[in-house]
Amino acid sequence: MLTIVNRRPPILRAHGLWHLVSFGALLVTGACTFTPPERPSAVTLPPPAAVNSLTLDQYRYAVAQRITERNPSYVLKRAPQAMLRSLVVVAFTVNRNGEVVSSSVYRTNGDDDAEATALATLRRASPLPPPPPKLLNRLGQVEMMEDWLFNDDGKFQLRTLALPQAQAFD
Repeated sequence: MLTIVNRRPPILRAHGLWHLVSFGALLVTGACTFTPPERPSAVTLPPPAAVNSLTLDQYRYAVAQRITERNPSYVLKRAPQAMLRSLVVVAFTVNRNGEVVSSSVYRTNGDDDAEATALATLRRASPLPPPPPKLLNRLGQVEMMEDWLFNDDGKFQLRTLALPQAQAFD
């Protein structure tokens, strides 16, 4: 024989209030909400890339200054002309000591002389200033790019240091 045990308190069974109490408990727990703690907004925290970007910009500026200091006869002293002879983008890798360990033309308009000048002026500037440790990758190097802006006379400015380009043709 099976016996069923009713676990409801006798007073609630006697007066049929069990359903009313259950419904009330449901209302009370349903009214409770969980509010997660606030996360800091994106506005208050800088993105991870921005933490290093200022340092990278400063290092890029120091590298550009070194290139122009070591190659004064190739550097354009006035604003680049309106229609450039050539734009050469060079990709290069610098080790922790400032030595250029690799360099190559990344983009060009096909001007072989301008490409050769860009690569040669980078080599002449080596060693470059040592990069800040926080910019180094796991190999102890930093990879960069710089733009050489060439006028018709073969002189250049680096985009990092360049004066605003002329607006009218000479």
